[in-house]
Amino acid sequence: MSLVLAALIVAAAIAVASLRIAAEIRAGHEAAARVRALTILQAFTPGLEAARANPRALLVWYPLAAAVRRLFPSECAILDGAVGGVFPFPLEQVRDAHARWTTDWLAWERAHDAEYKDRAAVAEQTLRESGGAPAARARLDAIEREKLDLYQRRYQEYVQIGKALQALIDHDPAAGTASAGQRPGR
Repeated sequence: MSLVLAALIVAAAIAVASLRIAAEIRAGHEAAARVRALTILQAFTPGLEAARANPRALLVWYPLAAAVRRLFPSECAILDGAVGGVFPFPLEQVRDAHARWTTDWLAWERAHDAEYKDRAAVAEQTLRESGGAPAARARLDAIEREKLDLYQRRYQEYVQIGKALQALIDHDPAAGTASAGQRPGR
């Protein structure tokens, strides 16, 4: 009987020790996950500021975020919980960046048009005053070409970046699948 009692005491001690060891291992894993989450947060700090300052920065940082979310889903879940949404770039931020890109383009377009209208008006006045001198005509033509060339280059950039930002809204850039409102790693 005392042998059975001793065996039960030893078994209970082993069970308690095993539970404590398991709890310590679990706590170690949780602490390591928090450290990795903090490392991810620190790694994306420059990207968060860059994306707020310039919508084009999302085209670099968003695919990196998608990869990190796939590689470290539990750490990203910790960050999502801490910020109360999707870390680091919620879909709303991407939509806002796209809208800001369009707004910035429209402002640039108006300023560009106004600047070249003024320059063309001065050149036309010079042309009239010169009685149609070839040099004055060439200057007016050069202003028109410059206006068009700059507009075409800038418009090409606007369209390219706008489409890329829209693709971030519509698709996970790394997986190439429709997001349907979901974010990478979800």
